[in-house]
Amino acid sequence: MTDASIPHTPARVSLIAPDERTRKRNAAERRFRAYGLAAVGVGLLALVVLMTSILGNGLSAFRQTYVTIEATLDPAILDPKGQRNPDDLAKVSTIGYGRQIDAAVSAAVARAGIPTEGLTDKQMSGILSKEAPAQLRNKVLADPELIGQTVPLRMLANGRVDGFFKGRVSLASAELDSNTSPEQLELAGAMRAAGLMEVGFNLGFITWPDASELRPEAAGLGVAMLGSAYMMIIVLVLALPLGVAASIYLQEFAPRNRWTDLIEVNIANLAAVPSIVYGILGLAIFINFAGLPQSAPVVGGLILTLMTLPTIIIATRASLDAVPPSIRDAALGVGASKMQSVFHHVLPLALPGIMTGTIIGMARALGETAPLLLIGMVAFVRDYPAAPPEGFFDPASALPVQVYQWTQRADPAFVERASGAIIVLLVVLMLMNTAAIILRRRFERRW
Repeated sequence: MTDASIPHTPARVSLIAPDERTRKRNAAERRFRAYGLAAVGVGLLALVVLMTSILGNGLSAFRQTYVTIEATLDPAILDPKGQRNPDDLAKVSTIGYGRQIDAAVSAAVARAGIPTEGLTDKQMSGILSKEAPAQLRNKVLADPELIGQTVPLRMLANGRVDGFFKGRVSLASAELDSNTSPEQLELAGAMRAAGLMEVGFNLGFITWPDASELRPEAAGLGVAMLGSAYMMIIVLVLALPLGVAASIYLQEFAPRNRWTDLIEVNIANLAAVPSIVYGILGLAIFINFAGLPQSAPVVGGLILTLMTLPTIIIATRASLDAVPPSIRDAALGVGASKMQSVFHHVLPLALPGIMTGTIIGMARALGETAPLLLIGMVAFVRDYPAAPPEGFFDPASALPVQVYQWTQRADPAFVERASGAIIVLLVVLMLMNTAAIILRRRFERRW
């Protein structure tokens, strides 16, 4: 009997003890899990570092140093004719009001018993923001009866003094700084100890307009936030109905042929086009051809609408496609028309996905900077835009553009402002994404 005639008996495989192949497969699975956990850890670490940097530099922008003193408004300087005529009062420049502030600071320091050896009245008032005379002038023009009275004033300290209390400026760095001196910083410290100076919440960072490079302490996000809000209104009004209508037609009514296939491919390609290309397109069409004003929210809104439309169309079509065909068949089976089945049954079920895609698209548009730079929204804008619809054509800025502008300025105080603006932008984006989740949960229907 030869070996070939002996029947082959397969090796026994245990269900309890893993064999070599199973051990290799299990090891590969463990390695894959380790790689996934490592990737998640690296991502979380990067996020922590990013948020730590932003919050560490930007939270101080929501706190500001203020000086509280009393000033006697001299009628001989502010209203020589004594008639309280608004036209005559408007002729008094900020220089005259600056003299009032110089005298008020000197008197307040003297009453507090703070030594001021080597400091003139001008140097003592130099701890205040250059915006202070303009603020006092606006206050008097709003209420001329204040002239001749002793009124309390709460004014901004300048950026160097504010940075001194926040740890950004030191006495050693002040010796090399032409904008301040160690004596002024020591005076500021003594005034804070005497209750003439405090660090409080900076509401003006949210409500004030931008300021010049010499007044970083007076710079705010008011105009930029209004400009962003106006652009988002335009995007919502234009992109949502256009995107939903196009999606419904392509998904439910359009015939399947090479033309609709070409349209779908181009929509997918447009969603991946860099935003700077949309900026060039908007500059050529809306400004050079249509003649719309630069730096206007209407132009930014139209460009962001074009950029957001592909995202909304893709999200809406995906939501419509997710509705089971049985919903359509049931509606048609009971006698509903094609239009009725789509608008009465399919569209309500797809609404959560449509709203989610719209809000996410708008959130992406809110953070875009490149197309807005090309249409001139980098202009320095001090005046608030008017209420809609006139305000859509007034010059304005936007939150991401404001961040870009502040990072280009030399004063270190603007780095703090830029980080604070990033925090505001992130908060707005988080609120929009949270709204998308809440709306999706609220209107979601199960079948």
